[in-house]
Amino acid sequence: MVMVLVFCSGRVAWAEDIVENYKFDIGASIGMSGYLGDANMANMYRNPGLAATAGLRYIVNERWACKAQLGMATLSGDTRDYSMALPGGAHYTFKSYVYDLSLRGECNFLAFGIGETYKRLSRWSPYLTVGIGAATARTEGKNYFAMTIPMGVGVKYKASRRLNMMLEFTMTKAFGDKMDSSQLTDLYQIKSSFFKNTDWYSMLTVGISYEFGPRCAVCHRID
Repeated sequence: MVMVLVFCSGRVAWAEDIVENYKFDIGASIGMSGYLGDANMANMYRNPGLAATAGLRYIVNERWACKAQLGMATLSGDTRDYSMALPGGAHYTFKSYVYDLSLRGECNFLAFGIGETYKRLSRWSPYLTVGIGAATARTEGKNYFAMTIPMGVGVKYKASRRLNMMLEFTMTKAFGDKMDSSQLTDLYQIKSSFFKNTDWYSMLTVGISYEFGPRCAVCHRID
């Protein structure tokens, strides 16, 4: 009887340690957007807006992932908030709707996961993300396009084997000067270029994702 109990307990421990892993996850997030540009050069959250994202992530391993993300943000600004005057004493306000699509890489500081004690997995991890994308801004009844580079930091927590929660801050550089408005271009007669006088926008979001697509489980060691 004792031998049966020992055998069964060993089988349970082995079963708990062999955890089904997944190749993909799909998720969404919501939060606050901010803007830096011709109508706001200091406090990006002086006129906060709404931000929302949806994304599909390919999980390479516990440290690395690739993510395709679609995002939306509302941006606004008012040059009357400036401490310095614009040429001719002009004032400008704007509101735009930005939609972006990006491909990003993610690097977890810790081996992110649950179970599989031989891998020393952690249920939470800080992470970095960077990528490349494109955005379109709708303002003044017109659409303006720009290439983008999103850069961000975040922290993720594994609530269960498939369910993850995230808090993320992302700054996106737009290689264009019309994310705010065509009026807010070259205000100081300094001609815009690919790198100069371009706009930035940010997203501070909380999100949730669900893993799917089981991959083959391989046991390397049983504790």
